[in-house]
Amino acid sequence: MTAVLDPPTTATPVTTKPVTPGAWRHRLIRLASVLAAIGLWEVLTANDIRFWLRFDTLPTVTEIGAALAARAGTQEYWLDLAQSLIRILTGFGLAALLGVLTGIMLGRSVLFADIFGPLTELVRPVPAIAVVPVAILLFPSDEAGIVSITFLAAYFPIMVSTRHAVRALPTIWEDSVRTLGGGRLDVLREVVLPGILPGLFGGLSVGVGVAWICVISAEMISGRLGVGYRTWQAYTVLDYPGVFVGIITIGVLGFGTAAAIELIGRRATRWLPRGEETNR
Repeated sequence: MTAVLDPPTTATPVTTKPVTPGAWRHRLIRLASVLAAIGLWEVLTANDIRFWLRFDTLPTVTEIGAALAARAGTQEYWLDLAQSLIRILTGFGLAALLGVLTGIMLGRSVLFADIFGPLTELVRPVPAIAVVPVAILLFPSDEAGIVSITFLAAYFPIMVSTRHAVRALPTIWEDSVRTLGGGRLDVLREVVLPGILPGLFGGLSVGVGVAWICVISAEMISGRLGVGYRTWQAYTVLDYPGVFVGIITIGVLGFGTAAAIELIGRRATRWLPRGEETNR
């Protein structure tokens, strides 16, 4: 296996490219688009614009900002944020672990695919949020039920992307390792795990987004703490600035977790040629 593990003598060291002016231009454009959307919202709501969409019923950016500052100064806000993060990290972490394992087994083992494959295809089309009543009845606590729904939401995108990535691997890679005397573990370590990384991180990115949708929905239905629960509570008392505080918090949390996964994925797949995309 030495021939598989040793890099070629002509390989050049990986260097970190400096941030180019083009990269800053992309970032400024993205920032400007967000600021333009915020400014447009302020104009439409502050002037009570009603043209099919009733912006006169919605809070202005100033009101939302004041509500966000007030909420951020309370302990309750940070407890809700921490509770939602604990739920998403627990459910998503379990989904990532089991999704990768079962995805590899489905892609590599015909027997496992025959036994487990039909069950996954029957359950996969069912929206995770539709399982909330079952989770409430099945698990002894609301907390376990919310985590299970989060797990179910993230599991299938991760499992399916991993399975497809395994099946898409060129067979010549495995044949090369076996020709050099490698066994099953060598194929798994040298071919399967590195080869599925691009597809795997795509599934993780999709999975965490779906997981956030379901954990917030589950918190609204059966939670006692969490950003989703507090957002729904604000709606029931007609605290519309509070509703938008919850929406903004959810968006920031979702953006942060997705960005973290993308960053880890880029670090884990630095060997992939990306060209101009690396500067964006």
